[in-house]
Amino acid sequence: MMNYAIETHHLKKVYKDKIVVNDVNIHVKKGEIYGFVGPNGAGKSTLMKMLLNLVQANSGEIVIFGNKVIESDFEILKRIGSIIENPYFYEKLTARENLDLHCEYMGYHNKNHIKEVLEYVGLLKDADKKISQYSLGMKQRLAIARAILTKPELLILDEPINALDPEGIREMRELFRKLNTDYGITIFISSHILSEVEQIADTIGVIQSGKLMKEISMSDVHKFQTDYVEVEVDDIELAGYVLEHECGIRNFKIVSENRIEIYDLGKAVKEISALLVQNGVGINSIGRKQNSLEDYFFQITGTEVVENL
Repeated sequence: MMNYAIETHHLKKVYKDKIVVNDVNIHVKKGEIYGFVGPNGAGKSTLMKMLLNLVQANSGEIVIFGNKVIESDFEILKRIGSIIENPYFYEKLTARENLDLHCEYMGYHNKNHIKEVLEYVGLLKDADKKISQYSLGMKQRLAIARAILTKPELLILDEPINALDPEGIREMRELFRKLNTDYGITIFISSHILSEVEQIADTIGVIQSGKLMKEISMSDVHKFQTDYVEVEVDDIELAGYVLEHECGIRNFKIVSENRIEIYDLGKAVKEISALLVQNGVGINSIGRKQNSLEDYFFQITGTEVVENL
């Protein structure tokens, strides 16, 4: 029996006749980072709110740590930290005071942990500043500090890197990895930015128009990410013949009337191009390429890169 932190079975949510989450079955393993990816408006936030009992499903069920979530059950939420949409703080209070209040609210009594998490997210020196003086990026860090304050087993993070600059994004990425490896926290993180999720996730789930298109481990995605040599020629048939009979290359694909992708990388690009030219094939361009996660998404969803949607 697989040990899942989150499972959903045929989860469905309808708003005003529009199906926002459509028969979704997700499987988040304990101890992994699961990237939930899709364009804005695909249903990511709605699904995350359903996991946190903030929005009720029309049908289907949610199982967290093996327990079925029911409307009245808020006990399970003590084991979860979350950031959903724009985090809200008391602007007139300091960061430290905001976290202190959160401890009270959650019935969590280890106040020493406040200093620890502020240091962890790099806000210790600004702990006694009022939130009204905080930048957007600082608020985002504070939201993460608050989410991990009660030492949850599961973090549910909806677009947590939205307001950050590239340096802040890198730091947060390291922070999530550290939380995952140091504390064994399972992280369920959504984003519309593929490249971000790709760098930290163990598994990704692709959602589009409320439907889960695919769940796949990143190691399987990497298997798909092959290096190849792309060559544009003036005579495709001759080029195919030369590759097979003169170069001894069988693993190639003719992708258009003048373009070939060669997957057999036993021969150097220079060698391939010399053999083609010697045998009368005109080359317009030749070079090494790599399939990206974006190509993979395009195959699954039939839409251009998620982050451009």
